[in-house]
Amino acid sequence: MMTDFYRVRRLPPYVFAEVNAMKAAARARGVDIVDLGMGNPDGPPPAHVVEKLAEVARNPRAHGYSASKGIAGLRRAQAAYYARRFGVEVDPENEVVVTLGSKEGLANLAQAITAPGDVVLAPNPSYPIHQFGFIIAGAAIRSVPAAPGPDFFASLERAVRFTVPKPSVLVIGYPSNPTAYVADLPFYERLVAFAREHGLWVISDLAYAEIYFGDAPTPSILQVPGAKEVAIEFTSMSKTYSMAGWRIGFAVGNPELIAALTRVKSYLDYGAFTPVQAAAVAALNGPQDIVANNRALYKARRDCLVQSFGRAGWDIPPPQASMFAWAPIPEAFRHLGSVEFAKRLLTEAQVAVAPGVGFGEEGEGFVRIALVENEQRLRQAARGVKKLLAGGAA
Repeated sequence: MMTDFYRVRRLPPYVFAEVNAMKAAARARGVDIVDLGMGNPDGPPPAHVVEKLAEVARNPRAHGYSASKGIAGLRRAQAAYYARRFGVEVDPENEVVVTLGSKEGLANLAQAITAPGDVVLAPNPSYPIHQFGFIIAGAAIRSVPAAPGPDFFASLERAVRFTVPKPSVLVIGYPSNPTAYVADLPFYERLVAFAREHGLWVISDLAYAEIYFGDAPTPSILQVPGAKEVAIEFTSMSKTYSMAGWRIGFAVGNPELIAALTRVKSYLDYGAFTPVQAAAVAALNGPQDIVANNRALYKARRDCLVQSFGRAGWDIPPPQASMFAWAPIPEAFRHLGSVEFAKRLLTEAQVAVAPGVGFGEEGEGFVRIALVENEQRLRQAARGVKKLLAGGAA
């Protein structure tokens, strides 16, 4: 029997697997690992959201199949969020679809709009689904810089001029995972103009919209006039409302892309459990204290990480947004590469991080540190790092 499956063959080895296996083995031996590897929020959702989930779940009629595109009340709530947060008016019927998390939504959109052999532009390094959602769909990837600077647009110019076939889709994500780069509105204005000129669809991943640490809130590409002609944007309840396991996200924007995603989804899923969708409505329409509280929480953890690791001898640039720090490997350990350094951190410092190369070859030389442990645990991790650095790389 053939086991060399086409789409599985196109996927590289899972570079996190070895580190994850070592982490599990250490914990099985009773080792206390400070796990900063996965971006898994450690706080609960708001109490009124959980109460709404329980209330609707007690309704016997709430346990059937739901609507794949999302219940109407949730699509209206997401449209209201865009209106109040970004000043963007969207039609909840034709410009919003509910997804089983933004990751699933992006992968399904890739299936909907990609033909084998298409060329897709994606940042490197970036969250793996930005590339592999399209690779699984049969596309070829051409990398562009992750940082939203002059090199980004120079790379875009070269790509549309010299790539055959011409690229059809560009994926972006700011604030970025893993690099924590941020983009401003002038960047999006230039990008929308470029996409309209060259016939590019733009897919914006805005999962970390509410986790920013400066005075200026994170913008949306849809704030640019005319952006809905070329762009679709994904957001998520996961980090904003500490609802990662609930798997609720959204796609908002261009009606043709929304229609394509909705149609593919209708063949693949029946939508999220109705009580979960009702609870998501309560989150979006109810008190928003958790949004500011989570932002303050991650900022305090960021400051603790940067200060305590800095005192330990590892200088980490403070991220401007997101729940991650993108940390260059200390000079004495750089020759090891990100996977081997992550393994040394795990075994000698009892700290788990994500190897940078898992986010693309341009991530080599870095590790991603997730701000998912409290400040006491971060200081504990710093003590382990200090011990590792003192011992040297030999």
